[in-house]
Amino acid sequence: MSEKSIGLIELSSVASGFEVADTMLKAGNVRLLLSRSICSGKYMVLIGGETAAVQAAVAAGATAANGCLIDQFVIANVHPEVFTALGRSTPAEPNGALGILESFNVATLIQGADAAAKAAAVTLLEIRLAMALGGKAFCTMTGDVGSVQSAMAAGRRIISDAGVLVNAVLISRPHPDVYREVV
Repeated sequence: MSEKSIGLIELSSVASGFEVADTMLKAGNVRLLLSRSICSGKYMVLIGGETAAVQAAVAAGATAANGCLIDQFVIANVHPEVFTALGRSTPAEPNGALGILESFNVATLIQGADAAAKAAAVTLLEIRLAMALGGKAFCTMTGDVGSVQSAMAAGRRIISDAGVLVNAVLISRPHPDVYREVV
């Protein structure tokens, strides 16, 4: 399956989360990227696939939410780095500067990470969503200092405009031990 888009539904009910995930997967030819309870007793379903299939699955999931819907979104033409960082289970090789974007919510962080990856030649190391973060999310990226600065500016703009920026930090020459904490 060629994944070009991602869709997310956030719910106020864990039980509804399971039902919505099932509905989304049956509504279109999509792949489940994440489906889990998150902090504050909420549930998140994240899918990937072709844009039309993702849109149909998110629409079906939102309908099935039965009053438990908190947020929903679809991002078309997602940068491949976003898919890689969401599914990364082994550390990526650090390559210079380290950038960290932190958001109060999941949806906007993913949009910011996508903007960052599209803005400059960086490697997204990880996108960590809501689990053990009090509902917050963050992403880490690496590359040369100029690229990370450009990427961070693009991501920070998206997150700031939404009013959910917690922090954005650029470390130009991180100590090697700092990278051990990434992924």
